[in-house]
Amino acid sequence: MNSKDDKTVWLKPPVPVTVRVEDGSAVPRELRFTESFRIGRDKGCEVQIKNPAVSKSHLEVRFDGDRWHLRDLNSSNGTYLNGVRIQEAPLSAKVKLELGKGGPILWLTLEGIEERSDQAEILPGRSESSPSMTQVIQRYFAKSPSGNVGEHTMTIRRAFERVSRKQSRKYWTIIAVAAILLIGAGGVVVYQQIKLQNLKYMAADIFYTMKTLELQVAQIESVVLATANPSQRVEMASKRAQLQEMENRYAEFVDELGLYGKKMSEEDRIILRTARIFGECEVNMPAGFVREVRSYIEKWKSSDRLNEAIRRAETNGYAHPVTEEMLANHLPPQFFYLALKESGFDDRSVGPKTRYGIAKGVWQFIPPTAIKYGLRPGPLLEVRRYDPRDERYDFEKATRAAARYLKDIYSTEAQASGLLVIASYNWGENNVREMIHRMPENPRERNFWRLLERYKIPQETYDYVFYIFSAAVIGENPRLFGFDFNNPISNPRDE
Repeated sequence: MNSKDDKTVWLKPPVPVTVRVEDGSAVPRELRFTESFRIGRDKGCEVQIKNPAVSKSHLEVRFDGDRWHLRDLNSSNGTYLNGVRIQEAPLSAKVKLELGKGGPILWLTLEGIEERSDQAEILPGRSESSPSMTQVIQRYFAKSPSGNVGEHTMTIRRAFERVSRKQSRKYWTIIAVAAILLIGAGGVVVYQQIKLQNLKYMAADIFYTMKTLELQVAQIESVVLATANPSQRVEMASKRAQLQEMENRYAEFVDELGLYGKKMSEEDRIILRTARIFGECEVNMPAGFVREVRSYIEKWKSSDRLNEAIRRAETNGYAHPVTEEMLANHLPPQFFYLALKESGFDDRSVGPKTRYGIAKGVWQFIPPTAIKYGLRPGPLLEVRRYDPRDERYDFEKATRAAARYLKDIYSTEAQASGLLVIASYNWGENNVREMIHRMPENPRERNFWRLLERYKIPQETYDYVFYIFSAAVIGENPRLFGFDFNNPISNPRDE
C-alpha cells in the first residue's frame, strides 16, 4: 500500500495542540501535537519531564474524534487545571496545567481557537455557557460597583458586607446558598452536568472492570476445557452466568443514567447498543462515531452488495451455524458480518495473492491461519482458483475454525474489544496488529476507541471495520434503515 493510504483517519480533523513546558530548565520547551499524547517521567511518553513530582505516566491528552480531553492517569501528585485538581476534563483554548502542587507547569494552547476573556476560569465539568464561580463572586461580592447592577445584586452585596463585619461562618454559608440560587437554572445545569459526568466515569469503570473479569474467565475457561473436568466445567458455567448478570446490571445502570436520552432516534440507539454488543464502551464513544457509522450505512445503501450477500447467506443456510458457533464460544453472533464483508458469502471466494498467501473460502483464511486452526489447504494452495479439496471451502469446518480464531484474538491481544478483533482479522501490507500490540494490555487502554486516538491506521482497515460494524447495525432492524430483509441472526435459542 502506498504512502497516501497510510494516513490518520479522524472522525473530525484534530486542532493542533501546542505544549509549552516550564519545568525549571533554562529555556522552556515548546512542542506541537496533532494526535493523542502522554506526559510523564517515562521515556515512552511523548512529553518527558524528569521531575520527582511527575509520575511515570502522569497525564494523557487525547483526541476523541471530536475534541481534545485531559485525563489524569492516576498520578501520585495529581493534575491541576487552572488550580483545580482534575481526573478528566475537556481542553479549552488555553489552559495552565500543574503536575502536582508546586510541580512543573505546562501551558496548552489549541491553535486557531480564540480564547474568551473568562476562559481561564472555566472549571472542569462546568458548562461553558454557565457563569463561572469567579464571575459570580465578582458580580455579587465585589467591594466596588462595576456598572449597572440590579436590586438582587445590591441585596447580596449588602449582605456580604454585613457578613464580613461579623466574620460568621454561618452567614458565609447563607450567602453562598443565596448566590447559587441567584445563578438559577445555570447553576442547576452546572450541577447536573457534573453529576452526569461523574456517573459516566462510574459507568466506564464498571464496564472496564466487567471486561477485565470477562478476560479472566475466558483464560481460566481455556485451561478448564482442556482438562475436561466435569465439576470445573459446571463451575465455569456458573461464572459465565454471574458475568451475564453483571452485564445485565450494567445495562440497567446505563439506562438509568439516561445516556440514550428520550430524544435519541432509534437508529442512534441501535448504533450505541451494537457498540456494546461488540465489547466497546458506549459511554466513552468518540463524539463523531455515530455520524461516521451513519455515513457507512449510506454507502451500503448506494449498492446492492449487502442485499445480495444476505440472499446468498439465506439460500445456503449460513446464518444459523455462524450464530451457533459464535454463541458457543461466547462471542457476539454479529461476527456473521465479518464473513459477509470478507466474501459476500460467495462459497467459492478466492482472494488476491499476498505475501501471506492466497485467502480462500467464506472466511477468507490465509494458509498459515487455516493450518493453525485445523483446516487442510488443498493442492491448489498457490493458485487463485476454487479447490473443492481445500477445507477452507468446507463451510462448517471453516466456521468452527473462524470462531476459535476470533475467540483467541478477543481474549488475548484484542482485550475483549470486538472492533479490535475485526481490525486484527484484516491482514494486509499495513498490519494493524503491530499497533495493537504496542497499546497497554488492558481493556481500558486497548480498545478501538484508543486505537483511533493514538495511531495512524490504514484507510483499508478503517473502512473494513466501519463497513462491518454498520452492516451489523443495519442487521438489527433492516427495514428501519431502508433494507428489505429480516434480521439474519435472530438468536435461535430465543425462539
